[in-house]
Amino acid sequence: MSQFFKIYSDNLQLRLIKRAVQIIQSGGIGAVPTDCCYALVCQLDNKDAVERVRRIRGVDDKHQLTMMCRDLSDISLYAKVDNRQFRLLKSATPGAFTFILEATKKVPHRLSHPARKTIGLRVPQHSILQALLEELGQPLIGTTLILPGDDKVLTDPQEVCDRLEKQVELVIDGGACSLKPTTVIDLTGDEPQLIRQGCGEARLFGL
Repeated sequence: MSQFFKIYSDNLQLRLIKRAVQIIQSGGIGAVPTDCCYALVCQLDNKDAVERVRRIRGVDDKHQLTMMCRDLSDISLYAKVDNRQFRLLKSATPGAFTFILEATKKVPHRLSHPARKTIGLRVPQHSILQALLEELGQPLIGTTLILPGDDKVLTDPQEVCDRLEKQVELVIDGGACSLKPTTVIDLTGDEPQLIRQGCGEARLFGL
Protein backbone atom coordinates (compact mmCIF):
# COMPACT_ATOMS: atom_id res chain seq x y z
CA MET A 1 0.00 0.00 0.00
CA SER A 2 1.39 3.39 -1.02
CA GLN A 3 2.03 6.27 1.34
CA PHE A 4 0.15 9.29 -0.05
CA PHE A 5 1.58 12.71 0.83
CA LYS A 6 0.01 16.04 -0.07
CA ILE A 7 2.84 18.55 -0.40
CA TYR A 8 2.41 22.16 -1.49
CA SER A 9 5.03 23.57 -3.86
CA ASP A 10 4.88 27.02 -2.30
CA ASN A 11 4.95 25.80 1.31
CA LEU A 12 7.07 22.67 1.52
CA GLN A 13 6.51 20.50 4.60
CA LEU A 14 10.02 19.40 5.55
CA ARG A 15 8.66 16.58 7.71
CA LEU A 16 6.98 14.98 4.68
CA ILE A 17 10.02 15.59 2.47
CA LYS A 18 12.20 13.77 5.01
CA ARG A 19 9.73 10.90 5.29
CA ALA A 20 9.52 10.60 1.50
CA VAL A 21 13.32 10.40 1.27
CA GLN A 22 13.38 7.71 3.97
CA ILE A 23 10.94 5.63 1.91
CA ILE A 24 13.14 6.00 -1.19
CA GLN A 25 16.32 5.20 0.78
CA SER A 26 14.70 2.02 2.07
CA GLY A 27 14.24 0.79 -1.51
CA GLY A 28 10.86 2.32 -2.24
CA ILE A 29 9.63 3.66 -5.56
CA GLY A 30 7.96 7.05 -5.65
CA ALA A 31 5.53 8.66 -8.07
CA VAL A 32 6.38 12.34 -7.88
CA PRO A 33 5.48 15.60 -9.65
CA THR A 34 7.98 17.29 -11.92
CA ASP A 35 7.97 20.51 -13.95
CA CYS A 36 6.56 18.36 -16.77
CA CYS A 37 4.44 15.28 -15.99
CA TYR A 38 4.60 12.86 -13.06
CA ALA A 39 7.57 10.51 -12.91
CA LEU A 40 8.57 7.25 -11.25
CA VAL A 41 11.75 7.64 -9.20
CA CYS A 42 14.01 5.49 -7.05
CA GLN A 43 17.45 5.56 -5.46
CA LEU A 44 20.40 5.68 -7.84
CA ASP A 45 22.30 2.70 -6.46
CA ASN A 46 19.40 0.36 -5.64
CA LYS A 47 19.45 -2.31 -8.36
CA ASP A 48 16.21 -3.98 -7.29
CA ALA A 49 14.30 -0.69 -7.24
CA VAL A 50 15.60 0.23 -10.69
CA GLU A 51 14.45 -3.12 -12.08
CA ARG A 52 11.03 -2.65 -10.48
CA VAL A 53 10.72 0.75 -12.17
CA ARG A 54 11.45 -0.91 -15.51
CA ARG A 55 8.82 -3.59 -14.86
CA ILE A 56 6.16 -1.05 -13.91
CA ARG A 57 6.88 0.90 -17.09
CA GLY A 58 7.14 -2.28 -19.18
CA VAL A 59 10.56 -1.38 -20.64
CA ASP A 60 13.86 -3.23 -20.98
CA ASP A 61 17.45 -2.15 -20.37
CA LYS A 62 17.62 -0.42 -23.76
CA HIS A 63 15.12 2.18 -22.55
CA GLN A 64 17.10 5.21 -21.39
CA LEU A 65 16.29 6.05 -17.78
CA THR A 66 16.92 9.59 -16.57
CA MET A 67 19.21 10.73 -13.80
CA MET A 68 17.60 13.68 -12.02
CA CYS A 69 20.23 16.01 -10.59
CA ARG A 70 20.13 18.99 -8.22
CA ASP A 71 22.34 21.17 -10.40
CA LEU A 72 25.07 21.16 -13.03
CA SER A 73 27.74 20.12 -10.52
CA ASP A 74 25.97 16.76 -10.20
CA ILE A 75 25.79 16.39 -13.98
CA SER A 76 29.55 16.83 -14.32
CA LEU A 77 30.10 13.86 -12.00
CA TYR A 78 28.02 11.47 -14.08
CA ALA A 79 28.50 12.73 -17.65
CA LYS A 80 31.46 13.74 -19.79
CA VAL A 81 30.79 17.37 -20.61
CA ASP A 82 33.00 19.66 -22.70
CA ASN A 83 32.84 23.46 -22.75
CA ARG A 84 30.36 23.58 -25.64
CA GLN A 85 28.02 21.12 -23.98
CA PHE A 86 28.30 22.92 -20.63
CA ARG A 87 27.24 26.23 -22.18
CA LEU A 88 24.20 24.55 -23.73
CA LEU A 89 23.28 22.87 -20.44
CA LYS A 90 23.69 26.11 -18.50
CA SER A 91 21.35 27.93 -20.88
CA ALA A 92 18.50 25.46 -20.30
CA THR A 93 18.76 24.29 -16.68
CA PRO A 94 16.92 23.94 -14.47
CA GLY A 95 14.04 23.20 -16.80
CA ALA A 96 11.97 20.83 -18.87
CA PHE A 97 14.79 19.11 -20.76
CA THR A 98 16.47 15.72 -20.62
CA PHE A 99 19.95 15.62 -22.13
CA ILE A 100 21.62 12.53 -23.56
CA LEU A 101 25.32 12.60 -22.70
CA GLU A 102 28.25 10.19 -22.56
CA ALA A 103 28.29 8.50 -19.16
CA THR A 104 31.29 8.55 -16.83
CA LYS A 105 32.52 5.53 -14.90
CA LYS A 106 30.52 6.67 -11.86
CA VAL A 107 27.33 5.61 -13.64
CA PRO A 108 26.47 1.94 -12.95
CA HIS A 109 26.47 -0.10 -16.16
CA ARG A 110 22.85 -1.09 -15.62
CA LEU A 111 21.81 2.57 -15.88
CA SER A 112 23.64 3.56 -19.05
CA HIS A 113 22.53 2.55 -22.54
CA PRO A 114 24.05 -0.93 -23.13
CA ALA A 115 25.31 -0.11 -26.63
CA ARG A 116 26.05 3.62 -26.61
CA LYS A 117 27.18 4.02 -22.96
CA THR A 118 25.09 7.15 -22.63
CA ILE A 119 22.86 8.44 -19.86
CA GLY A 120 19.90 10.78 -19.80
CA LEU A 121 20.29 13.63 -17.31
CA ARG A 122 18.09 16.52 -16.26
CA VAL A 123 17.97 19.29 -13.67
CA PRO A 124 14.28 19.71 -12.75
CA GLN A 125 12.80 23.02 -11.69
CA HIS A 126 9.91 21.71 -9.59
CA SER A 127 10.34 22.76 -5.95
CA ILE A 128 9.15 19.45 -4.48
CA LEU A 129 11.53 17.39 -6.59
CA GLN A 130 14.38 19.79 -5.84
CA ALA A 131 13.64 19.44 -2.12
CA LEU A 132 13.76 15.65 -2.41
CA LEU A 133 17.10 15.81 -4.22
CA GLU A 134 18.50 18.22 -1.64
CA GLU A 135 17.45 16.01 1.27
CA LEU A 136 18.63 12.82 -0.43
CA GLY A 137 22.03 14.29 -1.30
CA GLN A 138 22.36 12.39 -4.58
CA PRO A 139 20.54 12.09 -7.92
CA LEU A 140 17.37 10.09 -8.38
CA ILE A 141 16.78 7.68 -11.22
CA GLY A 142 13.48 8.36 -12.92
CA THR A 143 11.27 7.83 -15.93
CA THR A 144 8.11 9.38 -17.33
CA LEU A 145 5.01 7.92 -15.67
CA ILE A 146 3.20 6.32 -18.57
CA LEU A 147 1.97 2.79 -17.99
CA PRO A 148 1.98 -0.15 -20.44
CA GLY A 149 -0.99 0.08 -22.78
CA ASP A 150 -1.57 3.78 -22.12
CA ASP A 151 -1.09 6.40 -24.81
CA LYS A 152 -0.72 9.35 -22.45
CA VAL A 153 1.20 10.21 -19.30
CA LEU A 154 -0.42 10.14 -15.87
CA THR A 155 -0.85 13.65 -14.49
CA ASP A 156 -3.59 13.43 -11.85
CA PRO A 157 -2.17 12.38 -8.44
CA GLN A 158 -5.35 10.59 -7.34
CA GLU A 159 -5.36 8.48 -10.52
CA VAL A 160 -1.68 7.75 -9.95
CA CYS A 161 -2.48 6.50 -6.45
CA ASP A 162 -5.50 4.45 -7.58
CA ARG A 163 -3.55 2.66 -10.33
CA LEU A 164 -0.21 2.21 -8.59
CA GLU A 165 -1.03 1.83 -4.88
CA LYS A 166 0.12 -1.82 -4.89
CA GLN A 167 3.21 -1.23 -7.03
CA VAL A 168 4.90 1.81 -5.49
CA GLU A 169 5.60 2.80 -1.89
CA LEU A 170 5.11 6.55 -2.27
CA VAL A 171 2.83 8.93 -4.14
CA ILE A 172 3.35 12.67 -3.70
CA ASP A 173 0.38 14.84 -4.56
CA GLY A 174 1.89 18.10 -5.70
CA GLY A 175 -1.10 19.05 -7.81
CA ALA A 176 -1.78 18.34 -11.45
CA CYS A 177 1.19 18.46 -13.81
CA SER A 178 1.62 18.93 -17.55
CA LEU A 179 0.37 16.37 -20.06
CA LYS A 180 3.76 16.49 -21.77
CA PRO A 181 7.07 14.85 -20.80
CA THR A 182 10.44 16.57 -21.06
CA THR A 183 11.99 17.54 -24.36
CA VAL A 184 14.91 15.17 -25.02
CA ILE A 185 18.06 16.58 -26.63
CA ASP A 186 21.02 14.40 -27.64
CA LEU A 187 24.28 16.30 -27.07
CA THR A 188 26.69 13.48 -27.91
CA GLY A 189 27.23 14.59 -31.52
CA ASP A 190 28.72 17.69 -33.10
CA GLU A 191 25.31 19.39 -33.08
CA PRO A 192 22.31 18.99 -30.74
CA GLN A 193 19.73 16.50 -32.00
CA LEU A 194 16.05 16.56 -31.05
CA ILE A 195 14.93 13.11 -29.88
CA ARG A 196 11.54 14.02 -28.40
CA GLN A 197 9.59 17.26 -28.37
CA GLY A 198 7.94 17.87 -25.01
CA CYS A 199 7.56 20.78 -22.61
CA GLY A 200 10.93 22.40 -23.31
CA GLU A 201 11.37 24.75 -26.26
CA ALA A 202 13.73 23.01 -28.68
CA ARG A 203 14.36 26.31 -30.48
CA LEU A 204 16.71 27.21 -27.61
CA PHE A 205 19.08 24.81 -29.37
CA GLY A 206 18.28 25.95 -32.88
CA LEU A 207 16.05 22.92 -33.47
